[in-house]
Amino acid sequence: MLETRAQYIKAVSKLSKWSDAYYIYDNPLVSDEVYDRLYREVEEYEKSHPDEIEPSSVTRRVGAPLKEGFTKVKHPSRMWSMEDVFDAQEFRRWYMRIEKEFPSQQYYIEPKFDGASLDLVYEKGRLVRAATRGDGSVGEDVTNNARTIRSIPLRIDYEEFIEIRGEVLMSMDEFERVNRERLEASAPPFANPRNAAAGSLRQLDPAVTAKRGLLFQPWGVGVNSLQMEHLSRKMEFIYSLGFRKPPLREICHSIEEIEKVYEKLMAMRSSLPLMLDGMVVKIDSISVEEALGYTVKNPRWMVAYKFPALEKQTRIVDIVQQVGRTGVVTPVAIVEPVEIEGVRVERATLHNYDEIERKDIRIGDMVSIIRSGDVIPKIIRVLESFRDGDEIAVERPTHCPVCGSELLDEGALIKCQNLSCPARVLNSIIYYASKACMNIEGLGEKMVKQLYDAGLVREIEDLYRLETGDLLKLEGFREKRARNLIEAIKRSKGAECRRFVNALGIEHIGEVASGKICEEFGLDFPRADMQSLTAIDGFGMEMALSFTEFMRVNMQKVLRLMEIVEPKAPEATQSISSVFSGKSVVLTGRMSRARSEIKKILESYGAKVSSSVSSKTDYLIYGEDAGSKYDKAISLGVETLSEDELWERIERGKI
Repeated sequence: MLETRAQYIKAVSKLSKWSDAYYIYDNPLVSDEVYDRLYREVEEYEKSHPDEIEPSSVTRRVGAPLKEGFTKVKHPSRMWSMEDVFDAQEFRRWYMRIEKEFPSQQYYIEPKFDGASLDLVYEKGRLVRAATRGDGSVGEDVTNNARTIRSIPLRIDYEEFIEIRGEVLMSMDEFERVNRERLEASAPPFANPRNAAAGSLRQLDPAVTAKRGLLFQPWGVGVNSLQMEHLSRKMEFIYSLGFRKPPLREICHSIEEIEKVYEKLMAMRSSLPLMLDGMVVKIDSISVEEALGYTVKNPRWMVAYKFPALEKQTRIVDIVQQVGRTGVVTPVAIVEPVEIEGVRVERATLHNYDEIERKDIRIGDMVSIIRSGDVIPKIIRVLESFRDGDEIAVERPTHCPVCGSELLDEGALIKCQNLSCPARVLNSIIYYASKACMNIEGLGEKMVKQLYDAGLVREIEDLYRLETGDLLKLEGFREKRARNLIEAIKRSKGAECRRFVNALGIEHIGEVASGKICEEFGLDFPRADMQSLTAIDGFGMEMALSFTEFMRVNMQKVLRLMEIVEPKAPEATQSISSVFSGKSVVLTGRMSRARSEIKKILESYGAKVSSSVSSKTDYLIYGEDAGSKYDKAISLGVETLSEDELWERIERGKI
C-alpha cells in the first residue's frame, strides 16, 4: 500500500503512463491485474488523503487524452465511466447503498462487452457524427470510420435529435485473423480484442477500418427526448431502430435474481464470439437514476460486475523477441501448449523487459497465465515452488535480433532504430507512403509488399529510383498504372517538412510533434540536440531521446533522403515585438472571447501558448473561475494577468 505522498506521486505518474499506453497507443505495458492493483492503491490513498489528490490522477478523469490526427468534438452530453466491482461482496455493498436510499428497485441487466466506447449522434434520422469517448467531454471525430461499420445504421426511423452510445467490438475470430496478418507483416499483435477494436476504429484511413469487421453494440443513450420512464424500454426502442441486440437482457428485483443472471452469463461467456468480461447492472427507473446522479467520475446508478479471469498453469520453454514497425522489441513467451476457454495457447505476452524483471520470469519457469478473452494470454505470476535450479535468467537485449544494430533502451521500451532493419523496413515504407505522411497515392500495403518481394525496394530511398520499366515486369502492371505510380512518387518530392519528419516513423514523434520540430529547427532538424528539443513546449525527455537516438543511428540515411525529396521548410511567421515575444503563456478560466481567438492574438505578439503550467511558464492569463492552473502559477511565482488587464494593455499599446 502507498504510505507517503512521494510514493503516491510516483504511482500517479506510473498509472498515467500505463493508461496512455493502453488507451491512446493501444499497446499495454502491463497486465490488467497489475494496473488494477495500483489503481486501487491510488484510490485508497486518495480516500485517506483527500487534500493531497493530484488533479492529473487517472482516477480524476474519464477515458483518456486524445490521439493526434483527429478533429476534436464536444459531446452533446458527458460520457461517464463505470464503477467496477470484482466479487459478490463488493457488489452487495453497492446494491445495499442503492436499496438503503431507494428501496425495492427494479434492475436492468445486460452483458458487458470489452471494446471501445463510441457516441453516435443522429439528426432527422441521419447519422451526422460519431466520436470516441476521449476525456468524457471532448472526443475524436471518427465519423468516416464509423460509417464503415455495418452494424451502425446510417439512417434510423426516428426524426428527433438523439445520442446513441455503445461499444465498438471485434469478434474473437476476426481478432485472430487480424493478429495473424500483423505477425506475418512483422507488426506487433494486438494484446486483446478491445485494443484491436480501438486501434481499428482510430485509423486515419477509413479503408483500414472497413477491413477489420468491427461490430457496434449499443448500451445507452445521451441527449434524447424519449418519454419512457424506464431505461429498459428506451433500450428496447433503440434496438427496434435496427441496432444489434445483446444475447441476454434481464429485469431483476432482488440481489438473488441478479446473482443468478451473473452465473448464467458466466456459463455463456466461453460460447460467445465476443469478449465478455462481466455484466452491467443499472437502475431501471429514469427518475431514480436522475435522483442518484453522479460522483466525480461515475454514475451512482450503475455498476460493472466483472467476471474473474480464467487461470491455467504451464511452463515457459523459450522467450523470443519480436520487432515491430517502429522498431519496438517485444518479448514473447513460448509455453507448453495449454487449453484455455477452448483455445489452444502456445504463446504469452510479456509486455516488456521491465515486466520480466519485476516478476523475475525465467526460461523453464512454471507460471500461471490468464486468457480473459485474450488470444495471447498474460503471465500473472511465477510459481517459484516448482523451481529446481535449471531455470535460465532472461537478459535485456542490447542488439536487434534481426539486423544486429545497437538497441535503444528506454526502460519499458527497447527499440531498434535502424531504418533498414528487415523486420521494420516493410511497414516503415507503408507508413512513409500513407496519407498522413507523404501521401503517395497507389502505394498501399499490397503494392509495397509486391515491390519488396521483387527486390525493387529494400529501403525508403529505393522508391525514388523506381522506373516504369521496373514496374512493367511485375504481375498486374500495365503502362498507365506503372506511369501513375511513378508520378505519384515524384509528387511526394517537395513535401512539407512536418510530413517528411512524421513519415520517418520515429517512436513518440507524431504529426503534432513533427510540426513543432520543423517550426523550431526548419530543415536543420536532423541535428537538433536534447537540450533544444526539451525546450519545446510539450516535449519531454522520452520524446527528445527517441528523436536524437533515431538521428544518431540514421543520420546519413535521413540526409540522403532529404537530398532526394527536398522537403519544404515551414514559412516563417511574422509577429509583433512585445513583452510576450518568445515567452510561454498559459490561459485558464472562463474568457469573454473564444480561447482560439485569444491564442491567435497572443501568437501574433510572439507568444508560445501552452496548455499546462510549469516552471518554464512566463505568463498566466486568467478569466473567471480560474482554478488549479492559477494556484499552481502563484506557487511557482509565474506572472499573472487578468483577461481585462490583457485587453487594456493591448488597447493602450503597453504590450
